[in-house]
Amino acid sequence: MVKVFRWWWGLLLAFALLAVSRVFLPLPFVIEVVIFSIYTLGCSFLLGRVGFISFGQPAYLAVGAYGTAFYLFYFGTNPYIGILLGVLSGFVVSGIVGPLFVRLRSDYFALVNLALAVIIYYLMQKVLADITKGDNGLWFLTNIASTPVLDLGKPNHFFIFAFLVALAVWAFFKYLDDSIYGACCLATKINEDKLRFLGYSNFSVRLLAFVIANTTTALAGAMYAVYLGFVSPEISSPSRAADPVVVTILGGVGTLYGPIVGAFAYTGMKDVISKLIGNWELFIGFLLVFIMLAGEKGIWGSLQPLFGKLFSRKKAPPATGVSTGARQ
Repeated sequence: MVKVFRWWWGLLLAFALLAVSRVFLPLPFVIEVVIFSIYTLGCSFLLGRVGFISFGQPAYLAVGAYGTAFYLFYFGTNPYIGILLGVLSGFVVSGIVGPLFVRLRSDYFALVNLALAVIIYYLMQKVLADITKGDNGLWFLTNIASTPVLDLGKPNHFFIFAFLVALAVWAFFKYLDDSIYGACCLATKINEDKLRFLGYSNFSVRLLAFVIANTTTALAGAMYAVYLGFVSPEISSPSRAADPVVVTILGGVGTLYGPIVGAFAYTGMKDVISKLIGNWELFIGFLLVFIMLAGEKGIWGSLQPLFGKLFSRKKAPPATGVSTGARQ
């Protein structure tokens, strides 16, 4: 019971700090951080838990965004249904390409996902231009209908919705981290033979992780679509393929709160530094090199031990019935 309380206490504290930041920071900035952190969480799970580095996350982001955009532009007006269809699109596409992709390892997996991002980009820009409107994009902000309780057309209401979705997503991934399946994910990354000896299928473990991670990415794409009321092929641009990987490393690979910290730092530096110098990515590059040389833990990975010492209880030494003389 105490363990469960500490589990939820840490999660709620992290999101309480995120909610408080809304008071001191501009609303668009906080919403961008929340959605970007959901986007990064899928990449962080793949890299930290399964050992897959993916440069194709923009492809799944675009699948979710266009799944939502097609509905809101051509068929309906309910944003909740649009987001649901975007997530379903990501699930279906991940389920189709997953059995092929997860058989690959290391650089082959990274490159084939990057190739998928390029394919999606040119499909939306050129091949399906009659449907996607090419570079002009799909504009549907005025098509989004008002909804009861939380009207996603209003920025304040959308922030509450995005906040609750992010809290649910993080609770789900925390559950995965502490489950037997989470241990299997680490095992397939570290020791495939031992996992196979225990009777588990490495392929099944990786495939499920692939589908979960990229469906989460599609969720972020669907939320971007509703928030902006606009989707263009630029969302799947291969030039932004490294963004989720950079944020993952910046925050801390495989850590639960690394995506939030990384998205906060990355978005903040982009907004601040870009006003001072044109090539703000250069500063991010130097920061990443420093982080990798300092121990590859990222910002949250470096701070986590300090918070652990701060909030952990002092444990009394275990009582034993063995005397010193007997031990000697």
